[in-house]
Amino acid sequence: MTRYEGIIPVMITPFKDDGAIDYEGVSRLVDWYVENGADVLFAVCQSSEMLFLSLDERVALARHVKKAAAGRIPVIASGHVSDRLEDQERELNAVAEAGVDGIVLVTNRLDADQRGGGKFLDDLGWLLDRLPADLPLGLYECPAPYRRLLSDDEIRFCAQSGRFVVLKDVSCDLATVERRVALTKGSKLSVVNANAAIAFAAMRAGSNGFTGVFTNIHPDLYKWLLTHWREHRELADELSVYLALSAMAEPMGYPKLAKLYHQRLGTFAGVGSRAVTFDIREKFWALDALIDKIVEGQDQFRRRIAAL
Repeated sequence: MTRYEGIIPVMITPFKDDGAIDYEGVSRLVDWYVENGADVLFAVCQSSEMLFLSLDERVALARHVKKAAAGRIPVIASGHVSDRLEDQERELNAVAEAGVDGIVLVTNRLDADQRGGGKFLDDLGWLLDRLPADLPLGLYECPAPYRRLLSDDEIRFCAQSGRFVVLKDVSCDLATVERRVALTKGSKLSVVNANAAIAFAAMRAGSNGFTGVFTNIHPDLYKWLLTHWREHRELADELSVYLALSAMAEPMGYPKLAKLYHQRLGTFAGVGSRAVTFDIREKFWALDALIDKIVEGQDQFRRRIAAL
């Protein structure tokens, strides 16, 4: 099994005006990710609004993304949202049968009743016995319905099992990322940070990649930061500040915010969302002006990078 690392966009899901998934838009979005430096695609995640998709839709979306990627980069997917382990087994195996390159377990679904003790590892072991033994697995500390961070012992178990190849780290804490990188050293399990504020520091600490929500806005800039910061440290420092500040727009109606951005690009037409049903322009004043500034900053850094 190969470690999954690098720039891993958490995919958004475009919808048509009638509320159905816009699969043509999904295909164009996959092309955009690939063209802008993505190394792996994470489909059917929280950004994909998986909590608001039926199981049939989750499976169909995973299958479509895999087909659209056409072998250019790997596709991993989650999609288990239920409380009961038996239902999770059915969900995960259904997504696995869609042909993706890995399935991702959401940490808050294990020990869903929050009993503590060894319940997490018991639930994990139960699922591992019922998932394809040859399929790479990931871990996702999804914030919804609540954030459930892994303990050091749980991370050691997953690293030593040989089954896991990526952890989407949502600790948002540099010291925790550093400790986890040390815990997984020499294993197949890569620790990929999802927080923009510590993205650059986490990369320097050995978190080999980024998988935050603004991979939907400028994955190419995160890719440059990851791959070129050593040769251009001063520019990398400046870029890291811009990326962190841009990501502060996330609470302003994401993922609909990212859909507005892609509507501008022409990736797809609709900005509808099942997770965010209100008008984000009405709620967040001057939102379009803020997106203008984010785009202006992108253009400035892209020109500076191109001039190197």
